[in-house]
Amino acid sequence: MQTSTTGPADAAATRNQGPLDRFFRISERGSTYGREIRGGFATFFTMAYILVLNPIILGSTEDKFGEQLDAAQLVTATALVAAVMTVIMGVGGNLPLALAAGLGLNAVVAFQVAPLMSWDDAMGLIVLEGLLICILVMTGLREAVMHAIPQPLKQAISVGIGLFIAFIGFVDAGFVTRIPDAANTTVPVQLGTGTLTGWPMLVFCLGVLVTIVLLARKVKGAILISIVLMTLLAVVVNETADVKNWGLTAPSLPDNPVAAPDFGLLGNFDLFGSFGQVSVLTVVLLVFTLILSDFFDTMGTIVGVTAEAGLLDERGQVPGLGRVLLIDGAAAVAGGASSASSATTYIESAAGVGEGARTGFANLVTGGLFALALFLTPVLTIVPLQAASPALVAVGFLMMTQVKHIDWDRYDVAVPAFLTIAVMPFTYSITNGIGAGFIAYVVIKACLGKAREVHWLLWGTAALFLVYFAIDPLEQLLGIK
Repeated sequence: MQTSTTGPADAAATRNQGPLDRFFRISERGSTYGREIRGGFATFFTMAYILVLNPIILGSTEDKFGEQLDAAQLVTATALVAAVMTVIMGVGGNLPLALAAGLGLNAVVAFQVAPLMSWDDAMGLIVLEGLLICILVMTGLREAVMHAIPQPLKQAISVGIGLFIAFIGFVDAGFVTRIPDAANTTVPVQLGTGTLTGWPMLVFCLGVLVTIVLLARKVKGAILISIVLMTLLAVVVNETADVKNWGLTAPSLPDNPVAAPDFGLLGNFDLFGSFGQVSVLTVVLLVFTLILSDFFDTMGTIVGVTAEAGLLDERGQVPGLGRVLLIDGAAAVAGGASSASSATTYIESAAGVGEGARTGFANLVTGGLFALALFLTPVLTIVPLQAASPALVAVGFLMMTQVKHIDWDRYDVAVPAFLTIAVMPFTYSITNGIGAGFIAYVVIKACLGKAREVHWLLWGTAALFLVYFAIDPLEQLLGIK
């Protein structure tokens, strides 16, 4: 009797939920439209800094031929990819996971790849990386490659990239500058110009303090709030004081805050052009570096955010993981094809989960806000480096926290982890840090009689890095030079 009464009631409740509720399983997951909307806003405000930082990172460097990407076009590309791929993840994956150009990945493109080739060639490598990720997902090899890399090295890579990004922030703001060779000193960098001077430097220092205080108080959107506040301060300073040089971007108010988006960078990529600029080995290593960074950031984010939302199944697996990983790979392709760098899943999605988001409906809100940002390019491009660079320092700190998970008492993993972390910022190269860590890990394991503990994929990768580091003497030995 009880069973027959409950069944129709449940069926009626399901019918009353509405098509959107049933499609996204909002009620089924214990959520509401209000929670999903709040979660979508929270995720956007905690990751919208990428609309400022991505153009700064990609637009602050030149390619091999001295060309720079246009800041306004980069804002458009970054917002478009984030909007489209976040919505696709919401509809296709039904998880509150937002996507945008990946920090760390864009640093690889800007500071490692672009100086070796044209921007079109560099973005072609991103498209190639995304296609390979999609293939690895469909063949099941992605998990195999992930299992080949020991966890301490995965964590060390995140820490090293964090330090590298923080160093970039200090350099971009002028807090750290290169000492000219004419100074006849063995110290390569210094504080400012020897001392910290000027209004722009005050903006940066205040920005760092504001950001870390907001983070310490666990204020949602701390990074974005800091960027907005420091930009407003920079605008006031620029209007009232005599500031000679802000660097790449001056905080001057635009005549019209709204403008049509500039899609000039879309489609500007050459899939195989890089092979004509550098050696095949260099291309392979660069693509591997991109795949590696994308792999582990994405997997950690997806599992972490989904677990926080209580959405893991009884076996501890992410629902629809195959679709989610495939969409993430497609985001890398979209990012490269749009010249926005590889797009990936954002850990800031956890802010939306904290506000109650449990489904992909929250992504419709986040994606819609990114779409709205397409028309606010003049406002977003007035942010000076001194106002945005504190965010790089803050993100560096957040990535640095992974260091606590490394077992520093085990030298067979601690030494490779240390080399990975140290070599990245000290050589201004993410590739070099990963290579140093892999080679050290393989060599130490072999010398300790633990060679069988090393996966064959790691042996092969270490061999490629060994050739990469020794490429100059090898070319001389083979008579290539």
